[in-house]
Amino acid sequence: MNRRKFIIGTAALGASTLPLFSIGKPTKGQFDDLRVGCIGMGRITIGLLNSFMTRTTVVAVCDVDTTRREHALNRVHEYYGNQDCKAYIDYRDLLARDDIDIVVIATPDHWHASMVIDAARAGKDIYCEKPLTHDLDESIQVMREVEDAGVVLQTGSQQRSNKEFRLAAELARNEVAGKIIRISSNFWGPGRPCDLGEESLEPGLDWNRWLGLSPMRPYHSVLSPRGFPDRFPMWRAFQEFGGGGVCDMGAHHLDIIQWALDMDTSGPVKALPPPELGNGPGARLVYDNGIEVTRQDGFHVDIECENGRIQASRGQFQFQLEGETIQKFLTREDGGSLNSAVVLTEREFLKDAKVRLPRSKNGHVANFLDCVISRDKPIANAEVGSRSAMCCHLMNLSYYHQQPIYWDPQGLRFTDESCDPAWLKGSRRQYSS
Repeated sequence: MNRRKFIIGTAALGASTLPLFSIGKPTKGQFDDLRVGCIGMGRITIGLLNSFMTRTTVVAVCDVDTTRREHALNRVHEYYGNQDCKAYIDYRDLLARDDIDIVVIATPDHWHASMVIDAARAGKDIYCEKPLTHDLDESIQVMREVEDAGVVLQTGSQQRSNKEFRLAAELARNEVAGKIIRISSNFWGPGRPCDLGEESLEPGLDWNRWLGLSPMRPYHSVLSPRGFPDRFPMWRAFQEFGGGGVCDMGAHHLDIIQWALDMDTSGPVKALPPPELGNGPGARLVYDNGIEVTRQDGFHVDIECENGRIQASRGQFQFQLEGETIQKFLTREDGGSLNSAVVLTEREFLKDAKVRLPRSKNGHVANFLDCVISRDKPIANAEVGSRSAMCCHLMNLSYYHQQPIYWDPQGLRFTDESCDPAWLKGSRRQYSS
């Protein structure tokens, strides 16, 4: 029995009563023996690294940029007061270590699936930022590889661990305001082809490794900022590396909509571009029950029902029933708090609910670590993350090709000859390090 299996096995003996999702504050030292390697040490990793350092033992960091790699290494050494953490430029060297139990992946989107698959084959449990994949084919592969490997994966779709979004989905699933009529969501538009010029290469950056499978192109600091970034880099705006706003905030909001529609193991059957075409609002996802999800201004998640409306954004919640506003917290001027609005709504309308959605009371990372011990599926597991990413990719394809995209969410294939099977995969190149 290797070290990883021994730790999880012995921990599980003392966790036989652990729930499927986090309940209560984690016991101090509960996860200390779990050893973590982090891949991609940019802006998003500031919070992630703190979350894992305070709960587990971070023993390795990896980045193709020397500045970010050394920045992360120094933070880990300072936190633990030792020099035990190792730094890598090639993530495969990190995965080759038998003493690492968990990998945290926070690279640009075009690297997610390759690293997830390699980590799963190496037997590591995985926390990977959203969107979990960069195209439809990667979503299919990731679901299969993670299932075959039997590892635990959590997608960084942390809105599932936010009470306002969980409540919105739960109200919808229980039809408290009647059946859903339509849903809308506010996020910016699709990715665009990268048209940036060439700049002198950043010293200490392995540009070939940064590009990976994406098409070869010259370095530009918009894609990988010089030094340690003081804001989120804009590689996400370009098709080759991200998917624009659809794969950025859209990945979060469409994930909650999938949850509210009970579609975690399915998805839309059609994606439509805006009625007037172009890249503006109005793109839609259509489900086989006729419900349409439209990209438009407003709340992050806006669920219109027969007898009311359920609306949620980060830190905001509003519930209307039979023309009356039941609970509302949008700003402090509304009085009360978000927590009170959630609690009062639950108390009045969900106390006898038939559908109760999972809750990760101590946050998204804690939910993942609980499941590493219990071996249950986290709240945003591999299928959840892959299928939510598919929603993004389908909508983006409707934008990119300005036509309807017809999809079979069970057969995982296009269902109309107008959809080229080559669209399953994004632009890739033969990559070698």
